[in-house]
Amino acid sequence: MPVVKRRTRPGQIAAMGLFLLVAGGAVARAQTPPPPAPATPADDYPSPEEAQAASDVAPVAVTTLATGTALAVDKLAQPVTVLTADDFDRIGGPDFTRVLMAIPGATWERNGAAGAYTGVHLRGSTTSDVLVMIDGVRMQDVASVGGGFDFGTLTGLGIDRIDVLRGTDSVVWGSGAIGGVMAITTPETKGLNSSLEAGSRNTLAGNLAYGIRNDRYALSLNSGYTATDDVPGRREHGPGGFHQWRFGGRGRVNLTDAFSLLAVARYADDKASGNAFPLPYELAGTTAQAEEIEQFSGRASAHYDKGALTLDSGYALATTRTVYAVGTSAGQAGANWLGTSQRADLTGSVKWANGLAVNFGADDERIGYSGTFDVEHRARIDSGHLLLGWHGATATFTAGMRVEDHSACGTHGTYSINASTDLAAGLRIRASFAEGFKAPALYQLYSGFGNLALIPETAKSYDAGLEYTGASGTLKLAWSVYRTDSNGLIAFAGCAGSLDPACAARPNGTFLNVGVARSEGAEIEATYAPSFKWRVTAQYSYNHAFDRTPGGLNMGKDLARRPRDVLSLSTDWTTPFKGVVVGADMRVQSASWNNAANTVRLTPGTIATVRASLPFGSFLDFYGRVENLFNNHEQTVAGYGAPGRGVFIGVRVRL
Repeated sequence: MPVVKRRTRPGQIAAMGLFLLVAGGAVARAQTPPPPAPATPADDYPSPEEAQAASDVAPVAVTTLATGTALAVDKLAQPVTVLTADDFDRIGGPDFTRVLMAIPGATWERNGAAGAYTGVHLRGSTTSDVLVMIDGVRMQDVASVGGGFDFGTLTGLGIDRIDVLRGTDSVVWGSGAIGGVMAITTPETKGLNSSLEAGSRNTLAGNLAYGIRNDRYALSLNSGYTATDDVPGRREHGPGGFHQWRFGGRGRVNLTDAFSLLAVARYADDKASGNAFPLPYELAGTTAQAEEIEQFSGRASAHYDKGALTLDSGYALATTRTVYAVGTSAGQAGANWLGTSQRADLTGSVKWANGLAVNFGADDERIGYSGTFDVEHRARIDSGHLLLGWHGATATFTAGMRVEDHSACGTHGTYSINASTDLAAGLRIRASFAEGFKAPALYQLYSGFGNLALIPETAKSYDAGLEYTGASGTLKLAWSVYRTDSNGLIAFAGCAGSLDPACAARPNGTFLNVGVARSEGAEIEATYAPSFKWRVTAQYSYNHAFDRTPGGLNMGKDLARRPRDVLSLSTDWTTPFKGVVVGADMRVQSASWNNAANTVRLTPGTIATVRASLPFGSFLDFYGRVENLFNNHEQTVAGYGAPGRGVFIGVRVRL
């Protein structure tokens, strides 16, 4: 596998030529103004100045994360954040951590810069306890050590929407939804939508999408390329590099007004050099040199919605292949792992009279992994859930349960109950209780370090909050408090001198259910938008995540890489000068500990960004930004570099 080098690549040149051709065509069209057009349909792209926050802050979003079927966010008893394509245009750039800055309670650890391994903590959860879905497909890497998702493989381009539920929701989404759920949706494009960006550290990022869409059918294709020569590894190894090719598409056919068929697919190929990624235990003692990750996901589904009945059924396939190149005393060596998931599901809801509703679902998933050091191992997971709810004009109530059977770990049940009610005009209170669980990863069960006696990790989560929206809609406030107690956390344990029976056949170490932890905290959100030309948002999160393992050496100490305090500020203003939009973002993060023993300190940091965009009607937008304005090399993992100040310019075209 080739190592990424610090020079312009042929793929970069080709990509730049393609996107400049598209942009040039748009400019040529702009030189001859078209005749007056009829009123723009509601589903067409608005001009950039019209896309700024309106006086009512934003339309109330509808999400499926709470129950599995669509409900308005302002009626939910759980905190859900929704980001749209307008937010991604405003944030800008391929670095997905910039998107994470807009999500309350989200922190991350990254082995350097863009493209390096990135794990996300929601409300202090472990990185493998955040369930990630792309277009309805679960993207957890079932062949990885912890069975989680590497956000370093995800860019902020080619995304239409992100829904994030903060807190436990295993009743609806099953194993892995302890810290939260993140649902990513790619766009159903109409016309041509492209962007091209270049800047510091030889960064080049482009996105190209084209589609047709009407009331009866839609078909769209998208592709993207991202490359950067950043500092994803330890500084003593020098700079590394990262590049990704991405392709995808989606289609929809409405056979009747009530019945439709849908299909989506996505492929991404990531290559990184340096040592910016953790190695499996089989490669301990080697030196990481390069990594390649190939992801494929796809789903075919049917949707029925008529009267009181809504049904969704689908079949999803996901694969992740990871190839490592490492250095040994004998030279370079390679190793690979492949994880696969096939999932069939059925979900639906029945709405009765007087606001009563039943949500239900059942699914069958078959997962497997294999690799250089292990034969193929498989597991089957069957589950079903049921929620009873009442959704009135001023109050909601939902209670539910899930039963999940894992072929290697047995049967597990979870429960949840939540409610919300209006206290006064614009003021709502909510509260929820939910249980969560996460089955052991296949690597933890079957690898040369595995332990078939492992049981699922479990959690109990409590959440309460107040939300206020002013009568004019210009002010929105939200306040949440929460606590999550986790038990049976799986950790790798050295077996030298251990009398644990699990170590008898694993002298080099194995996995054990040994951890107990608590994460508790508060979140405050505020949005002020007095007009569509000016918007200010502020978010503050306090999280105390600490070890509670009885008799453990680290009992009472903070969990690693979880800063307690995070403050994010953002503002956007459409100036009187030709609709130029200027904005700024700032994130202030407190210190944290790099290790469980709390002996290695990660210093606090402040990351600030300024940005501006110049729109030309509704089809062309030039933009630029300066990231990390104060050149703060904030580390999230000790010993790894962090990117300094960067300058980026770009263009977006919509035709």
